[in-house]
Amino acid sequence: QVQLVESGGGLVQPGGSLRLSCAASGSGFRMGWYRQAPGKERELVATITRDGAPNYADSVKGRFTISRDNAKNTVYLQMNGLKAEDTAVYYCNLRIFSTSGISDYWGQGTQVTVSP
Repeated sequence: QVQLVESGGGLVQPGGSLRLSCAASGSGFRMGWYRQAPGKERELVATITRDGAPNYADSVKGRFTISRDNAKNTVYLQMNGLKAEDTAVYYCNLRIFSTSGISDYWGQGTQVTVSP
């Protein structure tokens, strides 16, 4: 069973920055971040493949940067220019492809609150 441990959430003012980290106990093809705001469905924020190819939601392009350290099985999300609408619980995701199919693993979530 793969475990994911997130850190770096908190309270920040609009326009501020935060950096999220997620360390996995195993490796996988794709790592990423999703978020869920109150009353809304969980949505993709950004993902990155083992080769370093990133993918971003339109709402965060140009403000957020995803990166990963394959040696440490760790993924990072640098969030700049934060807005109130970025407020959500952020979940780390690890996707593994195997002969038996696709397996998704999730972290416990870390709260990000953007407020004056």
